[in-house]
Amino acid sequence: MADYIFEWRAWIGRARPEVFAFFAEPRNLARITPPWLGFQLVGEPATMAAGAIIDYRLRWLGLPVRWRTFIREWDPPARFFDVQVRGPYARWEHRHMFLEERDGTWIEDRVTYRLPFGPLGRLVHAALVGRQLAAIWRYRSERIGELLGPLKPEAG
Repeated sequence: MADYIFEWRAWIGRARPEVFAFFAEPRNLARITPPWLGFQLVGEPATMAAGAIIDYRLRWLGLPVRWRTFIREWDPPARFFDVQVRGPYARWEHRHMFLEERDGTWIEDRVTYRLPFGPLGRLVHAALVGRQLAAIWRYRSERIGELLGPLKPEAG
């Protein structure tokens, strides 16, 4: 079954180390996740570093889900890479990049993912998941703008 790729990119007028530090704090994920997902960290989150594990609960397509993330790569303040090791997806790999430009920082997300259940997963993606991810990132954009300052999405 083929993978899907979701990409998002926006510029913010803040220094890269400051922007990276915001995303490196696991508690901030709850601050930029839509309330309808019911996101909750489980236990005290690990200090972000290569090999860190972060556990949380959320509602995915209305169902309660436990999700475990493993930080596979950690390169402050340029990037980090997390992967789902337990959760609803057959594959979920999320690359976070932070690039300096024009006295600010480009924030780039690239998620490579695959749903389980073969043809049924493709139908669920077409009907729900693709739109859900777009809605999550719209919310994230709004919240990042409120918390860190206005974002300028990449012109397409």
